[in-house]
Amino acid sequence: MRRIRPMQFRDAPRVAELHLAAMGKSLWAQLGMPFLQELYKALVDSPFFLGFVYVEDLEVKGFIAGTIDTSALYNDLMKRRAIFLGPAALLGLIRRPWVLRPLAETARYMGKAGAAEVKAESLFCTFVADLRGKRVSGHINKVLFDELLARGCTHVKVSTEVDNEGANRQLQSWDFQEAHRFRFYGKDMITYTLDLQKSPRVQAQSRHPAV
Repeated sequence: MRRIRPMQFRDAPRVAELHLAAMGKSLWAQLGMPFLQELYKALVDSPFFLGFVYVEDLEVKGFIAGTIDTSALYNDLMKRRAIFLGPAALLGLIRRPWVLRPLAETARYMGKAGAAEVKAESLFCTFVADLRGKRVSGHINKVLFDELLARGCTHVKVSTEVDNEGANRQLQSWDFQEAHRFRFYGKDMITYTLDLQKSPRVQAQSRHPAV
């Protein structure tokens, strides 16, 4: 736990690298490294964002990104950071114009993912390859969930692909409950929810400097 700290503005380039390495075929990754760097700079700057990094030997080797309110976070990014995200996204679209169609679908995510009553969400989580399967992700998930509960969020949701067996197993081991199935970006997805107040693994502990 001592190796986990809040994500900072200076972490954006490294976090973008980790995102690209683990999720290179995802929509955001296909927009390229400049976009990912601007995205994480924008996220860290938002009051609706929660992010934590895992540091080992002075190097960020994993991270988790979440939000206390997905819709509010999206609106905040469009309002305050579009001037930076827009040009970076345009550069990515010039290189990969086929990404435009799924990108246009992004604004409909909140309506498709279900569990609309649950505002808090875990968005991304990844580690370098040699740390996967060593339960480190469980620790960083707990830090995020503890923080969400400390901020008054009673539930959290996570969406993942139906065929992502590892993610589904981990979520079910935490007692996440399936809430909704939907199709997004051409993939079959599942939304899970967790009652933070009832989970024996979660305690209202804040590790975020804003609290």
